[in-house]
Amino acid sequence: MGNIVAIVGRPNVGKSTLYNRLVGMREAITDNFSGVTRDRKYGFCEWNGKRFTVVDTGGFVHASEDVFETAIRSQVRIAIEEAAVILFMVDTQTGITDLDEEIAKILRRGDKPVFLVVNKVDNNSSLLEANEFWGLGFENTFFIASISGSGTGDLLDGVVELIENEPPLETELPKFAIVGRPNVGKSSLTNALLGEERNIVTPVAGTTRDPIHSIYNKFGKEFILIDTAGIRKKTKVEEDLEFYSVMRAIRAVEEADVCLMVLDATQGIESQDLNILRLAQKRHKGVVILVNKWDLVVEKQTNTARDYEAAIKRKLAPFDDIPVMFISALDKQRIFQAVETAMEVYENRSRRIKTSELNEIMNEVIEATPPPSVHSRYPKFKYVTQLPTPFPSFAFFVNNPNYVRDSYIQFLENQLRKHFNFRGAPMEIYMRSK
Repeated sequence: MGNIVAIVGRPNVGKSTLYNRLVGMREAITDNFSGVTRDRKYGFCEWNGKRFTVVDTGGFVHASEDVFETAIRSQVRIAIEEAAVILFMVDTQTGITDLDEEIAKILRRGDKPVFLVVNKVDNNSSLLEANEFWGLGFENTFFIASISGSGTGDLLDGVVELIENEPPLETELPKFAIVGRPNVGKSSLTNALLGEERNIVTPVAGTTRDPIHSIYNKFGKEFILIDTAGIRKKTKVEEDLEFYSVMRAIRAVEEADVCLMVLDATQGIESQDLNILRLAQKRHKGVVILVNKWDLVVEKQTNTARDYEAAIKRKLAPFDDIPVMFISALDKQRIFQAVETAMEVYENRSRRIKTSELNEIMNEVIEATPPPSVHSRYPKFKYVTQLPTPFPSFAFFVNNPNYVRDSYIQFLENQLRKHFNFRGAPMEIYMRSK
């Protein structure tokens, strides 16, 4: 299922506050008005060594009150399908409402583990009132105050018991996911690669079937292609398409080794693309950017590929060591080069550097550009080693790790990328004391 934890519930029960606490940043904007959650709707949480993606469904509800309830119902159903664990939030100050009852009913019919999270329990009298929520019939019921964080530790302990850490691969083949917003040409690309109408492609946004795993085996290349395109049946198109496609993309990112991010050349890179790319980066997945429909832009001669690529990379900084390719899925232009590039990124992601070679090069780099002093003390580097992770990560041993500034860590990453090919692969650098 991918490690997705979805927070569901009616407006104003504190979903965004809990989301912020779990993701550990003020990522969403919270407001007292119904449904005013904007911007980031999903982020990354780590607890007791387990990693998972948290989705705040509240960020996807738009429009008026009556549309709200329909949207919330449809999201709860989608969450049951797509998430591994569901956090159902209610609010002790308002007690059990009709909408709570209805959500509870849908959740009980589903087959996913549900944690009932009773929010705003911050004193003994509210704890007494909160007991009525046992009546909703969920065995895993937690009383929390998301603003102060009380009770969230116990909740997380319960959640991570059900989370699998990086499920073992059933296959040794590389897994490539095609991700991107609706209608950028993901299905056309899948079909062009597989050479058959795998999915029924129609111009209506979100009419493609389930995420499809296909084995690609041509020209001496073999890998699993994960296509995340839209929605199950046409009747569901009016359901929350944005929410649905985001849940699909997150699941695909979780499963993949390399994400092929498809952009529409006429629209450029938008905030939802950047969110998915940041998620891929935090999950240490390889990334290739494919600018589709390039033929439409070239006809108008608006800008050259070089300018376009530079503009994209500015938005991606600091992680901009990513291949950007210009394709046309319709004309099958450069789509096989795209596959070769994805293969290269897959290899870069698992590249191992010998410790001796690593130290020889990085010692020279550090000698030529030593770290700046902090409180008139200089960090002294002893040696560096690559860690045995499935993605590039390095530990630099240094007499006082706290004195190494972030800007210098970024410099070290840039130097590693300059001397060794890690293009498209996110990297972690750790400072360790000797």
